[in-house]
Parts: sequence; structure tokens; C-alpha cells
Amino acid sequence: MTKPVHPIYNLHFALVCLSSLLFSASFNMLIPELPSYLTSLGGGEHKGLIIALFTLTAGISRPFSGRLTDTLGRVPVMAVGSVVCFICGFLYPVLSSVSGFLFLRLLHGFSTGFKPTATAAYVADIVPRERWGEALGFHGICFSTGLAIGPAIGSTIRLYFSLNTLFYTSSFLALMSIIILMNMKETLKAKQKFSLSILKISRKDIIALEVLPAAIVTLLSYVAYGAILTVIPDWSQHLGIVNKGLFFMVFTIASLLIRFVAGKVSDKYGRIHVINTGLVLLVVALLIIGFQKTAFGLLTGGVVYGVATGILSPALNAWTVDMSHPQYRGKAMATMYISLEAGIGLGALISGWFYQDVIGMVPRILFSTAIVTVLAIVYMIFRRKTPMKHTADVWIETEA
Repeated sequence: MTKPVHPIYNLHFALVCLSSLLFSASFNMLIPELPSYLTSLGGGEHKGLIIALFTLTAGISRPFSGRLTDTLGRVPVMAVGSVVCFICGFLYPVLSSVSGFLFLRLLHGFSTGFKPTATAAYVADIVPRERWGEALGFHGICFSTGLAIGPAIGSTIRLYFSLNTLFYTSSFLALMSIIILMNMKETLKAKQKFSLSILKISRKDIIALEVLPAAIVTLLSYVAYGAILTVIPDWSQHLGIVNKGLFFMVFTIASLLIRFVAGKVSDKYGRIHVINTGLVLLVVALLIIGFQKTAFGLLTGGVVYGVATGILSPALNAWTVDMSHPQYRGKAMATMYISLEAGIGLGALISGWFYQDVIGMVPRILFSTAIVTVLAIVYMIFRRKTPMKHTADVWIETEA
């Protein structure tokens, strides 16, 4: 008799995917319009901080969200992320100074510091190990759909309505995500009641050493994304693209489509081969975007960039889960996301510092991030490995 296939596409999986779609659309719909908005407030020289501050608090909150995910439960931690998005959408029109805006970017970052960590752990709980790549890939499709429609919808709202309408729409999508979470079943069995002692973080609670290989590659590969978020809205406008969210929509649709197969491929042929392929394509994409000085060239590079990230993201997520201990899955995912936010934050901060509203600097910034991505490839080739060892129900590959 053949072993029955576990039905991963059930109601719980559908709910977590829909909640993530709305959540990602909520905070990403603001991205294309924030650089010009900050300039209108008189803070154009601080554009690099738009993403850097957001990722700073996201990274700082990861150890706490990982700890809470493994103690209080997955659903409450996911809810915290959506609640932060809901609140921030109403505060942007109120705190309309440069300092107030930058403070809100810090606050808003707590949203991605909490929800993705708990979501990845939740998906791993309800899906068998042999289908983690497929499940995380499909969940990534839903999250990426939010990434695609968010910027496009956000820029459209800004064109035909007002910036405040955009902020309030962001809050509405976050509210819908919260409502969905209220109907989801908790998967953590050994839950604890909240106490202040849970928030006490030691050094061993910050980083899951067993997943460092995935964390290093994640950090190096996401530096480019931080730069793209910072300079591409202005670069799109410079090349004659009216809707500054179009690049983000194009690359995310490409990412979405490739994820239908990327997760399954990593389950079948292994994470390493898939990750290496994604890194090479990422370098190619950055070179295309940097060399091409037309709207068509920019969007072509966006397609290749989307394919690269669509291959990389589910494989890196699944590789992290592969190497994690089941009891500390939240900490493992938090470690990977800390690296992700560190990469995005560094990319945004450094690119914003070099950019300084000088449009001719954009290609140089993109070429520099391509070099950083090459370092990730070098690490994957020369990293030292020890044999796989078994812990609980997972095989872990450790560094020598």
C-alpha cells in the first residue's frame, strides 16, 4: 500500500495564507510613496532611514517574538504583528513631522518582527516535514501576492485619492488580517501563561546557532532588497514610469509564479542546489537593472529579480526549518529573520547614504549589492560541513 499524502491544503493553511496576504499588502502598499512623502516633509536626505529604521525594530523584536512564539503560542504573536500595522496606519496622518514619521517607521517595524516568525512556525506545525518546502513556497506565494498588489494599489490610491486615504486603507487590510487570525486554531501544545519573566532574553535566546548557515546567506542576499526598496521608486520615476509601484508588482508576480514549483523542487533535489541557482540569478538581475537605462530594461530586471527571490525565499525558509530543533522552531525562524532584516536594513542605510538624491548613483549602488550577493555564493561553495546528525525528528547540518 502507498502511504497517503498529507492534505496540507486545508482550512487552517488557507487562513494563515490569507492573513499573510493581507498583512504583507498592508505595510508594503506604503513603500513606493514614502520616499516622496518624506521629501515633502523636508527630510529627503533621510530616505535611507525609511527602510533601515523599519528593519531595525523588526530585527530587535525577533528574539522576543521567537521566545513568545515558543511559549505563548503562534496565533497571539501573529496577531501582535497585524495589530501594529493597524495602529500605525492611523498614526501616519497625525505625526506629520520628519521626527514623527521616523518614529513611526521604528514602531511599524515591530509588525514584521512578530508576524512572519510565528507564521513560519505555525506552517511547520501543521505540515509534515517532507512537504515543508512545498508548503512554505505556497505560503510565500500568498505573501508575495500581497507584496505585488500592495505597492500597485498604494500608488493608485495616491494618484486618485489622497495620502491619508492610503494610510487608512493600510489599516483596514491589517484589520482584516486580525479578524482572520481570531478564527485560527493554536498549534503550540505546551503553552504558558504570560509573565514578565518570559520577556527576559539571554544570549542563548537570541541566535539559534544550528541555523547560522541559512542566516548568513539570508543576510548577504537581502542587502540588495534594502537598496532596491530605497532607490527604485526614484529610479522608476527617472525612467518615465508614472506608477512607482509597477517595478514591485512585476518582480513580485514573477516571484509568485516561480514559487509554484520552487518549493517542490527544493523538497526533491535539496535546498543547496536551489539556493545556489537563486543566488546566481539574483546577481544577473542586479546587473540588468544597473546596466539598463530604459523602463523596459528596469522591468526586465524586475522579472529576473522576482524569479531569483521566488527560488531563494522558500528554499532558505525550508533549510532553516530543516536545521531547527522542533522545540525551538520559533527561535530558529527568528534567527533567520534577524539576518533578513539586518541585510535589508544595511542595504537601505548604506544605499541611502551614498544616494543623497543623486540619481546617477543608482547603478553603482546596484552593482555594489551584486558584489555582496557574490559573497553569498562564495560562502555556499567554500563553507565547511560536518556530517548530518539527527535531533528529534529533524536532520541538522552543522558547521565544522
